[in-house]
Amino acid sequence: KSLFSVYVYTGVQHGVGTAFCVLTNDIWAYQWSAKLNDNNTVFQAELTALHEAVIYAYHLPNHNTSKIHVDYRASIMASSISKSTNETARKFFKILLTNPRITVSWVKEHAGNIGNERADQLAKDATQHGQPYSLIKLPKPHIKGLLRKRMLEEWQTSWKNGDTGRKIYNIMPSVSLRPTNWIREDVIFFSQHGPFPAYLKRFHMSDSDFCSCGGIGTALHYATECIYTVSWYMRKPAPNFEQEWLKRVANNLVSRHKIRGIIKFMSENRDLFRPP
Repeated sequence: KSLFSVYVYTGVQHGVGTAFCVLTNDIWAYQWSAKLNDNNTVFQAELTALHEAVIYAYHLPNHNTSKIHVDYRASIMASSISKSTNETARKFFKILLTNPRITVSWVKEHAGNIGNERADQLAKDATQHGQPYSLIKLPKPHIKGLLRKRMLEEWQTSWKNGDTGRKIYNIMPSVSLRPTNWIREDVIFFSQHGPFPAYLKRFHMSDSDFCSCGGIGTALHYATECIYTVSWYMRKPAPNFEQEWLKRVANNLVSRHKIRGIIKFMSENRDLFRPP
């Protein structure tokens, strides 16, 4: 039997390079390298190199024993799982299963192994000058990231150019997947869609927009000047600073607690706030 060793190593430097080289009878018999897409992962590069090495060994004469050395444990684990979710891993698992003359073993990285170091250099060179390798799909996390980015961009455009929710937009102009931790009372106050006479009249649910205290029944009125909500008073802003005031209140937990107290009190005492 003629024993030859295949050393596999991948490198990442301004892209993803992958390579393997073949040492038989102290002679470098073959080498292969390629450049993956910049968005491919190191794991994909490792699997690609191992897959190409297994294919190379598979096509050698049957009397040859092939020993493939890999410095990346994850790729070895992938090659031993029959139901791996990775398509490349499943392909070379089948080859290894039916060809016991091909074995895969782990070698320590950067330990002075001549084959390992040579494959390392080939992979690094491939990041700059390697032939493109387009058989590997982009990783799912990258695709999800692109879709997430596009979704947020379209959502932001829709939110910016929309006709509804403008009061909330003035407080939160940027969309986000992070929860605001607003509760029902916060939404009622900042959207100004609630038990406010000014809102009720606007939608023809009341004949008057006056509070029973005599003032115009807006959300701002109850937070700053209504005699019935004096326990939760906040300083009234000048008319041209009202939007800035709402932003500060929305971002201040103490102020939000006052807002919640006002809305709960109004909900529990509706008759008190009916217009005269």
